[in-house]
Amino acid sequence: MILTKWEALAQKNRIMKNVIIYLTAILLLTADFSFGQNAHFTTSGVIEYEKTVNMFAVFQKSIDKDNESFLQPAFESYKKNQPRFKKLKSTLSFTDNKTMFSPIEDEAAGGGFWGNDAMVKQNNIIFTDLQTNSFISQKKVFEETFLVKDTTRKIKWKITDETREIAGYTCRRANALILDSVYVVAFYTEEIPVSGGPESFTGLPGMILGVALPHENITWFATKVTQMAVDNKAMLPPKKGKSVNNTELRKTLDAAMKDWGNYAQASLKAFSL
Repeated sequence: MILTKWEALAQKNRIMKNVIIYLTAILLLTADFSFGQNAHFTTSGVIEYEKTVNMFAVFQKSIDKDNESFLQPAFESYKKNQPRFKKLKSTLSFTDNKTMFSPIEDEAAGGGFWGNDAMVKQNNIIFTDLQTNSFISQKKVFEETFLVKDTTRKIKWKITDETREIAGYTCRRANALILDSVYVVAFYTEEIPVSGGPESFTGLPGMILGVALPHENITWFATKVTQMAVDNKAMLPPKKGKSVNNTELRKTLDAAMKDWGNYAQASLKAFSL
């Protein structure tokens, strides 16, 4: 069959169109494969965190009409002699879907008398097994040490579209309410596919590199992430302390602080984080 000039041209255009579609598909498949090859996920390593407490805000909130006659002058003196922010260091080792949160003791991080408040200290060494949703926490409560064994806290996170970079990782924001009244803002990264975080904050689809408690004037933010193999000895759960679960610890604290007034609520919140 002899094609007319226009039929030949149309056939040529159809062939070219099919070639373009074919080449585009090849390019897309190659790009997807290349992305898969280049995508990098960290599953084992150590994260360094810095906890920051606005001491001026914490002190200011403790002043009321019943104590302002002596606390207000103390606060003015405090502002002249102490830094606004108290900074504390900690690490989180993670491997095999397990994490170990460990505060770094720093005697220089004082803050005066108010620096001994439970909310502005680091009270916990926490081993978390994310596969079994369980944890073991060595918790320092004033002069006594408890070994708390229980299931991880179920946090109803609301994930948002807001992002920010923390320690070189792109993180997405999530919000939640814990302990009935504590508002939490967290930033997690899917580049570290481990649902852990500092202290007892867990349950997001990636590692939590930043946490803020705005109303408590406290934050935890990662300053460095080191990808490395973690020695099994570094992941051994703590063993020291009186063995209790969350309910038993709460009953013990309630009984010990029943006459402490408003200070009891602040302390209970601190020891429940």
